[in-house]
Parts: sequence; structure tokens; C-alpha cells
Amino acid sequence: MQANPQNNVNGLSVLYGLLQAWVYRLGRPVRDALLYSSAYLAFIAAGEVLIVTELLSLPLSPAPLVAALLTFAVYGNDRLADVEADEKTSPARAAFVRRNQDLLYSLSAVAYGLGVALAVLGGPVAFAMAFLPGVVWLCYASDLFPDGARLRPLKRVLILNSTLVAAVWAVGMTFLPIVFVGAPIPASAPIIYVFFFGTAFANVEIPNVGDRGGDREAGVETLPVVFGVDGTRKALYGLLALLAAIVGVGFGAGVLGLETTAGLSVSLLCLLTVVTCLGRIRNDILTVAAECSRLPILVIWLL
Repeated sequence: MQANPQNNVNGLSVLYGLLQAWVYRLGRPVRDALLYSSAYLAFIAAGEVLIVTELLSLPLSPAPLVAALLTFAVYGNDRLADVEADEKTSPARAAFVRRNQDLLYSLSAVAYGLGVALAVLGGPVAFAMAFLPGVVWLCYASDLFPDGARLRPLKRVLILNSTLVAAVWAVGMTFLPIVFVGAPIPASAPIIYVFFFGTAFANVEIPNVGDRGGDREAGVETLPVVFGVDGTRKALYGLLALLAAIVGVGFGAGVLGLETTAGLSVSLLCLLTVVTCLGRIRNDILTVAAECSRLPILVIWLL
């Protein structure tokens, strides 16, 4: 008896549909855990420290692991602290955090403890640097000033909020791998720091485009709240142009090599693409794309 080809096709379609549904059910919790717990930011931090290690020709060290642990801890606690505000701007993330808040709190505490413990291997300066993200986050996220005081919480102050986050991120990514191996600060390190600072600043303001409604209600001043989406896009264009000029000057002065300059330029082009799409594509997609914009450098080297 000859099989009916149409029945075979239908059977394969059913099997494919079942497999697709199973992968979706399995993949969605993994995706939610990576995105909403800040775990993906930990992987990005580790990748960026590896990039700096290569850019500055440093030996490998535990610095990428330390950066990943500290990043997960700080951003995990930030997710917990902002859960009420996120219910308006990022309801899916807020729901995930509320369902897993005890686990997230415990994992964040353990991650910070492990990060600080591993930092001891890099000496006293690395150990001190491990406390910097936590201390700055407390100053940034907490209402340190009494009611009625003229001073506002740092996270509500225009430019200062993003500058603070970007500065701490850039310090960790740039100088932690240097300190860990006890190497002298290379001539290119200041340019690398400025690059990471500028791109991190943009990465802070890009998600603020989607959060501008909630930020406005909470009294948080961000570029999108004050200047709108178009104004934010223009401001970030200017920032990226400045970073490109600094990288170009570094190359012209012989401080940056051709490979380093090419890698940084690719990253800036990726971030420029994201900025161009602000207000035109879903902001959650742009946020992740912006945070991953420096990773193509690592991918190019691996290939």
C-alpha cells in the first residue's frame, strides 16, 4: 500500500508545530531569566572586560568573572528597588521580579559576596574597586536626603544620573583588568575609558525613551523627559560624533593601533544604528541592541 505524500506532509507539520511549541515553552523562561534578572548584563560585562584585556594586550585574569558577578548583583538589586516603577513602564519585567524576588535577592547577595571575595586576588586596589559599584548604587538609588531638603536624589537629576552610572561602568570595564594583573596604565587606557564612558552613557539614556512616561510621573529627569525623543536622538548623535573624533585623534597620534581603532569604530557604527532607530522600533529591542553594541569587537576577534 503506497503512502499518501499529503499525509506525510501533514504529519511533519504537526510534529514541527509540537516541537516549536515545546521550544517556545522551554525558551521563554530562559529568555525571561536572562533579560529580566539582569543576567544578560553580567555576560556583557564579562565580554567587555575581555575586550579591554585584548585591546590593552593584558594577560587573562579573573577580572571578567568579577565584573560579571558585580554587575549581576548591582542590577539585580536595582530591579528589586524599581519594581513598583517598572509596573508602569516594564510590566513583564516587574511581574518576573515579583514572582522571583526572594531568589533574585539571594542570588544578588551571593554574587556580590563572591565578586568581592575574588577581587582580593587582584590586590587591595581591585578589592576596593569591587565595593565601588555597590556604594555608588546606594547613593544613586536611595533617597539619602530627608523630606523637604533642597537636594534631590541623584537618580532624578538630569545628566548626573546617567553620568554616574556610565562613569562607574567605564571604571570597572577599563581599569579592573589592569589592576588585576598589576600592569602599568597604558597610554591608550584613557581613550578606552572615554569610549566606554560615552557608550555607556548612551546605553543608559536609550531605555529612558521607553520609560519617559513613568519617569515624568516619578520626577526623574532624563534626556527623553526633558528634550523628547528627537532631542535625545540629536544629543546622542553629537556624543557619538565626539567619541568618533576622539578615537580618530587617538589613531592619528599613534596611541591606538589600526585593529583597536577598527574595533571601536564598528562598535560606534552599531550604536549609531540603534540611536537612529529611537522612536521607530520597539524600545526593549533597542535597549538590548545598544547594550550589546560593543560585543561585535569580541566576535570579530573570535572569528
